[in-house]
Amino acid sequence: MSLKTPLIGAQMLFVAFGALVLVPLLTGLDANVALFTAGAGTLLFQVITKRSIPIFLASSFAFIAPIIYGVQTWGIPATMGGLIAAGAVYILFSSIVAWRGVEFIQRILPPIVVGPVIVVIGLSLAPVAVNMALGKTGDGAAVLVEPGAAIAISMTALLVTTLASLLGKGFIKLVPILLGVASGYLLALVLGVINFDPITNASWVALPAFTVPEFNLTAILFMIPVAIAPAVEHIGDMMAISSVTKKDFIREPGLNKTLLGDGVATIAAASVGGPPNTTYSEVTGAVALTKAFNPVYMTWAAVFAIFISFCGKLGGFLATIPTPVMGGIMVLLFGAIATIGIGTIARSDDDLHDARNLAVVSIPLVFGIGGMHFGGGDFVIQGIGLAAVSAIVLNLVLPRNRSES
Repeated sequence: MSLKTPLIGAQMLFVAFGALVLVPLLTGLDANVALFTAGAGTLLFQVITKRSIPIFLASSFAFIAPIIYGVQTWGIPATMGGLIAAGAVYILFSSIVAWRGVEFIQRILPPIVVGPVIVVIGLSLAPVAVNMALGKTGDGAAVLVEPGAAIAISMTALLVTTLASLLGKGFIKLVPILLGVASGYLLALVLGVINFDPITNASWVALPAFTVPEFNLTAILFMIPVAIAPAVEHIGDMMAISSVTKKDFIREPGLNKTLLGDGVATIAAASVGGPPNTTYSEVTGAVALTKAFNPVYMTWAAVFAIFISFCGKLGGFLATIPTPVMGGIMVLLFGAIATIGIGTIARSDDDLHDARNLAVVSIPLVFGIGGMHFGGGDFVIQGIGLAAVSAIVLNLVLPRNRSES
């Protein structure tokens, strides 16, 4: 083996690094744990798919808003229990694909169902993004950074991220979020709002802050429907990497195997306090750019991620990133997720002037964003979960082929 192989693996990790650690930073989870679970999840995925696909698994953006809500409502351990259940949904989908084929999943979860759920995921915690951009805690209860400085920092991070994604070429276009965080951090450094105590107090070598999950029925019922959108997105990711490598991974090793790998990786991550794993599109972009089609490169990226996760100073450094930097990024990120949902609805063949289709889209949107909830005590379904369940049920029970007069 030449030195080239591990170097390319390190490059793949660097491409994923910004988004990988952003999820725990936004949600209050431990970044070192996220690094560890990304590496371990990728290796598990490779075992299940017989190391045939050049992809890297890491922190899923689709779960950012649900994790933030879950941590604030039930705490990290119960949120992890809910995420384990979400991982089990992937395994269920894997079994269905193996039994009935991918067409069955597409019939149950067409764009008119998935689209509204993605919109709710993006917009349900928009106030949290704005509060953080203003220098407050996510709930707006306390001011962490003086408002004038906070606005300057958050808008700088937002502007640089936006411009890098719009105007960047080559490698720059792959890391717009990383550039936005760096620019916001540098301005915060100039303005003197960074506290370096987390770095000073951290040791060089430290065990990641693993968390033992707890199982709360309400948290589980909340998280299970959230898995619908990223599971459907997984199909698109597999098609994308198949197109890049000119190999049909939907057939071999098979979508049932890739969904199973994603589900097992997510369950393993949540079992120790990490965010759910998903295939990373930015790494697929890097694969297309560099023609690095050998899955061994991803093995090296995974090994490096696990190795770095035991560096306590790294976790300390990430903890110094001011709240407004994260708020600026979240403004774009949550809006982008919602826009993807709108695009999903728009690209469907369903006529939204039809009363049935209008109901399937509009009712879940208002339920999910407006705060509707059903049940009581330990059984409450609301938010994203309610949006997903209501969209699926409405699409199945409302009569079809009835036109408006």
